[in-house]
Amino acid sequence: MMEREAVLSLFRESGALLEGHFQLTSGLHSNQYFQCAKVLQYPEYTAQLCREIANHFRDLNPEVVVAPALGGIVVGQEVGRQLGIRTIFTERKEGMMQLRRGFEIRKGERVLVCEDVVTTGGSVREVMEIVSSLGGEIIGVGFVVDRSNGTVQFGTSGRARRFALLQVEVVAYDPDDCRLCVKGVPVQKPGSRQGGVAPA
Repeated sequence: MMEREAVLSLFRESGALLEGHFQLTSGLHSNQYFQCAKVLQYPEYTAQLCREIANHFRDLNPEVVVAPALGGIVVGQEVGRQLGIRTIFTERKEGMMQLRRGFEIRKGERVLVCEDVVTTGGSVREVMEIVSSLGGEIIGVGFVVDRSNGTVQFGTSGRARRFALLQVEVVAYDPDDCRLCVKGVPVQKPGSRQGGVAPA
């Protein structure tokens, strides 16, 4: 098991731990942002991080990994590779998370959901709803960074296991009550859905 400082070290070395004023995918604002794509651009780091996730769920014998696009795809693919199982992803079309490209989840198939960073868990819950609607059995949820410090809920049954390499409690503000906005600090939107800098 990788120690917390070892995981943080990989993020710092790759410039993946950002400081400033950010709008998260959830819509909340924060003074920190974990840009997992920057650490996952290095195959050796990806292999290290995803090995921990794969090993944590190996004993549950998952049959397929499902990840939400865009951020979760790299994590899901590497976890699937290390487990030697099929890997697919969901993506948004007209704002709705969907399973496309001919991907299938068979009834009763044991599914591991993977993501890079979780704050409110919205994307993961959408994936889980799709899996359940198709008759898949969700055996676990694995992700690299848990920004909720363990408080996020996915509505999974007691049988579904969850695992994050790194749990952090990062300050997050409602956009209507954001101290950084009040100070006039420009807000950045580094997530996969939007990019660039927007005025506070």
